[in-house]
Amino acid sequence: MNRPPKTKVFLEGRYKKLSRDLPQTVFFCPDCKGHPRRRKKCERCEGFGKLTKDSVQELIGWVAGKAFGTRKHKFHGAGREDVDVRMLGGGRPFVLELIDPKVFEVDLAALEAEINRRNEGRLEILNLHWTEKARIAILKETPHAKEYEALVELGADVPAAALQALVGQRHVVTQHTPDRVAHRRADKDRERWIEFNALEPCADPRQVRVRLSTQHGTYVKEVLSGEGGVTMPSLSSLLGVPCHCRELDVLAILDAEGTEEPVYTAPPVFGTGV
Repeated sequence: MNRPPKTKVFLEGRYKKLSRDLPQTVFFCPDCKGHPRRRKKCERCEGFGKLTKDSVQELIGWVAGKAFGTRKHKFHGAGREDVDVRMLGGGRPFVLELIDPKVFEVDLAALEAEINRRNEGRLEILNLHWTEKARIAILKETPHAKEYEALVELGADVPAAALQALVGQRHVVTQHTPDRVAHRRADKDRERWIEFNALEPCADPRQVRVRLSTQHGTYVKEVLSGEGGVTMPSLSSLLGVPCHCRELDVLAILDAEGTEEPVYTAPPVFGTGV
């Protein structure tokens, strides 16, 4: 017996992540995987099943699910940032897929405002609108360069002239898969371009704020530290001193060449993608 296809609604927008303890999607415990039985005896998550209380997906999905009368949803982002990295600027594009909704006439402006009200200081969404399933593949498959700002700690004093000499330079770096992602990424070398937009000394002479643009798929923390030669060249090798990334923010989602993309807005007409 063939089951009828599930009804789905697709919403698109952008999110700004203002907290450094918030993953994009549900962060299940790697030991018990959040399994209802296994997690009860799991020492790593102490029975919680997750390593963080919530996520961007949950904070948006819980409120939207209530409005649409469903608990089932999937979250699709145009890439992702690390848990401890903020997403600022114009936000990161996402599609929220709501499965088997019971309510269809939802005021998306009011929904956006409610999500933002409930998550003030942690999360903000912008430009929430109806969209279609085809947008998921576009977000997932389109390569996006990005602009970042990092607070970098230097292992020794560096003359201001040496910092300024890097501004405006584009480098092709070779990155071997970092240890921190080796469990989910192929073990190989990757070539990516990076460009330093600004290096500004801080009040602490051993700290500098670095703004840079990078090609899609660049491991930015390793671009700064070099991770013992895993990334070459790196900020550390170019300056000749150890560098450690203390804080990292995404400032903008760019097109493949490094130009900021226009915000996609669909006509506010209900029905597409249902």
